[in-house]
Amino acid sequence: MNPAEIRQLASDVLAGIAPEADLSTVAEHEDLREALDLDSMDFLNFIIGLSQGSGVGIPESDYPKLFTLAGLTAYLEPAKGPG
Repeated sequence: MNPAEIRQLASDVLAGIAPEADLSTVAEHEDLREALDLDSMDFLNFIIGLSQGSGVGIPESDYPKLFTLAGLTAYLEPAKGPG
């Protein structure tokens, strides 16, 4: 996936979890949970949606790598298929 596809996937997943969340207002290194006011369940659903949408398995130990857009892109961009 390229960065634009990753950002679109993240936006699409967020739309189903927190429709009022606007990913375009979040800086690359800003904590998504704080910036978008996501509670732990929202964030878990976000990770599940990213995993399903990208086909990349995301183990719980890797969740902290996905707290920012930069981390999300770095994690998903090199992935070619299920992890």
